[in-house]
Amino acid sequence: MLAANVWHWWIGVVLLLAGIGAVLQLVVGYVVKVSATKYPNRRQRQALKQK
Repeated sequence: MLAANVWHWWIGVVLLLAGIGAVLQLVVGYVVKVSATKYPNRRQRQALKQK
């Protein structure tokens, strides 16, 4: 039974880290996407000028 408790604890740690990583990816992806539309890079500015 001790091995089962230790194993479940490690699964919890792995799932917690995966969840934190997923939330961070969502936040960073959102900020990058929003800031890209607000502050376009050189290629995006040139594409907008050609339209």
